[in-house]
Amino acid sequence: MSKKIKKTKVPKTSTSGIKSTKLKPQGISFSFKYYQDGHNKFSCNEKAATYWLTLIDRLKALSGLSNQELLVNRSSTLRCHPIRWEDTSENGFGLPNEEQLVDTPYQFSLSSNEHGRVHGFLIDEVFYIVWLDPNHLLYSAKG
Repeated sequence: MSKKIKKTKVPKTSTSGIKSTKLKPQGISFSFKYYQDGHNKFSCNEKAATYWLTLIDRLKALSGLSNQELLVNRSSTLRCHPIRWEDTSENGFGLPNEEQLVDTPYQFSLSSNEHGRVHGFLIDEVFYIVWLDPNHLLYSAKG
């Protein structure tokens, strides 16, 4: 006579039976979902490696801040503030459904004055980068 062995019930949370944990990111994340490198004023195809390293360093430093900390930061090298289209050479990002997507457009500096600015908008804790403006052309003479 053979004995019947009862099956052990393993919860189906994962293949290993170990429950996974979800880490919620702390601080701002950056997205290039709406990035427009093909814009006639805001192309960075010819920029040197030092520009890209400065950009990565700035994004890394800002990723430790909340969106509120970014917006109230008064650092003279960051200069984060809303974009007022009427003071610029553009009248918006030109994104589809921009009026529903963009509550307030913002810009911040990469360094004191050397590497220009980053333009985009915030949704929750994600800053969507639309333009990189190494030559400060957004606020150049209108036209």
